Amino acid sequence: MIFFYIYLLLVTLMSLIFKKKGILLNYSGDVHQSFSNKKNIPLAGGLFILIPIVFFFNDLLINCFIISIYLVGFFSDRKILVSPKNRFLIQCLLMLSFVAIFDVKINSSRIELFDIFLNNKFFAICFSAFCLLILINGSNFIDGLNGLLISSTIIILFMLTKLNLIDNLIISNQSINLIILILLLLLLLNIFNILMLGDSGAYLLGFFIGFIIISSHISNPDISPYFFISLIWYPCFENLFSILRKLNREFSPLKPDSKHLHQLVLFFFTKKFDLKLIFSNNLSSAIILFFNFLIIYISTLNPSSTIFQIKLIAVSIIFYNVSYMLLFKFYKSNLMSKK
Repeated sequence: MIFFYIYLLLVTLMSLIFKKKGILLNYSGDVHQSFSNKKNIPLAGGLFILIPIVFFFNDLLINCFIISIYLVGFFSDRKILVSPKNRFLIQCLLMLSFVAIFDVKINSSRIELFDIFLNNKFFAICFSAFCLLILINGSNFIDGLNGLLISSTIIILFMLTKLNLIDNLIISNQSINLIILILLLLLLLNIFNILMLGDSGAYLLGFFIGFIIISSHISNPDISPYFFISLIWYPCFENLFSILRKLNREFSPLKPDSKHLHQLVLFFFTKKFDLKLIFSNNLSSAIILFFNFLIIYISTLNPSSTIFQIKLIAVSIIFYNVSYMLLFKFYKSNLMSKK
């Protein structure tokens, strides 16, 4: 444990050094980026998460995939891998290969007709890879506010360990607890704008959570698969909703914009209460997290019931859509008033 606490100290010191020396800075002036933060902050969070995750996994090939998905994000952060299409194609190749090699497939949907398709190996591989892609990119979407993705990850890992659903053949509960402690430190640094995750950290956390959840699903067949969907409904639905919203506007789903739910919440608090950007940022993140925590907590009350979980997901989606419509109306009215 002494080495772990030394690592936490090193993370803090290196974060401060990166901030002072201007290493791995993030700000490029993009509209979607300046919507929530206009400061140059090091994108070092992913690196500090990568090291312990690779350390805790003993499988060399798994670590190769973990490092690869991190590097896709890293090259995106460095503006080397600029094309969203190329990033997505590389992600597709990595996820299809990962699912096929390690047989990390979703086994059951508890819908008889769909389970017939899942019994087909090719379909199961493609569907599981698709789910991982949705989560990875959804995680990147919700990382637009300080602490939102990190806190969501902490909540999910905590609930899985509390219910003893972690597949210990993949990673131990003790390792998960240590990762949670590291994430708590990164959360504190993120809230105070000392570091950010960047695409590298968001992709990495999305992949890590997806792997853990599918592994938990496989090792706990008595738990409803919809319970695991309840845990990650927010980043996944954020991604799916964003794709449909952009297609409806004849806008490329792969290109970023500033009309995600968390950005509209931020806009509301900034304009309605005339708060500084960092205060609006942290407040918006806290409010979204509060409601997401309630949903995840409620889902743990009856994890084996498919009907219970489906109802909860449906209520969550309805609440999301109503909130989005109201916030978007406020957003449009403010733009019109400026004109």
